[in-house]
Amino acid sequence: MRIGLTYDLRSEYLALGYSEEETAEFDRDDTILAIENALTTLGHIPVRIGNARKLIEYLSRGEQWDLVFNIAEGLNGVAREAQIPAILDIYGIPYTFSDPLVMALTLHKGMTKHVIRDHGYPTPVFCVIEHSEEVAHISFTPPFFVKPVREGTGKGVSPASIIQAPEMLPKACETLIFAYRQPVLVEQYLPGREFTVGILGTGRGASVLGTMEILLLEAAEANVYSYVNKEYCEELVEYRLVLPDNDRQVREAEKLALACWQALGCRDGGRVDLRCDAEGNPCFLEVNPLAGLHPEHSDLPILCNFLGISYVELIDQILASASTRIKDSLQPR
Repeated sequence: MRIGLTYDLRSEYLALGYSEEETAEFDRDDTILAIENALTTLGHIPVRIGNARKLIEYLSRGEQWDLVFNIAEGLNGVAREAQIPAILDIYGIPYTFSDPLVMALTLHKGMTKHVIRDHGYPTPVFCVIEHSEEVAHISFTPPFFVKPVREGTGKGVSPASIIQAPEMLPKACETLIFAYRQPVLVEQYLPGREFTVGILGTGRGASVLGTMEILLLEAAEANVYSYVNKEYCEELVEYRLVLPDNDRQVREAEKLALACWQALGCRDGGRVDLRCDAEGNPCFLEVNPLAGLHPEHSDLPILCNFLGISYVELIDQILASASTRIKDSLQPR
């Protein structure tokens, strides 16, 4: 197949003057090269496209691809991850990973948790705060956990996200609202083990790939999988493969992760993040339907390395799931 590659390249945005944190979710040059090489190894013809603006330029010139491998995070707007899927839907071009509805929903952590809660799945009690004075209406008790409502890669998450004293909450919310120009999610802090569960496939065909426990090393920022801990994970984090056979919490985490993945309508591959409450019960935190794919730095490939699944095999399984939608695509006449 002739496969287009859509992505936001971190180096390009840094060259334009954006900061390290502003570009934290964007992809490294070697990630694009790794995907390109994997597609070539699988017998496909990869074609670099780039970000949404470049995709529009290519399409306006009449370019076509059998499928687009989309990992673009987007830059602007509350539904930035949905932009390229929406453009490709207009042109009837199939693509990897989730559709615009799912991408827009899951970027907003509060909206996602509403859906999960309505399905009856456990998630920490929460509220979305647009103005700091709204914290007066919060009905649950501390400790609280505060983070921007629509950021990834741990942006806005630090040890200061854990709030023990209620009187400190308004200032914490005000700081994040000002810094990230968006509402914040306030949820009850969970003190237990933290897992990330890899999922491959779509709908009833989805299955759990495996689970890693997130363990913070001595030099890491304590008690929180923060932006700093994620950015420098090689020095600050231990990822440990955990198996469900003799671990109740892992079994329950994997069952919950798959149920949430299917309830939200996520496709092809990604991750579900969970943390255990004080009684050791796993609870849904968030889902990443557009998980990072750096061969050594990103959680999903790290999990595959533990399981003996090569990077090429991972890309092949993502493509296999997405390719089932090729026959359903309607090209414009």
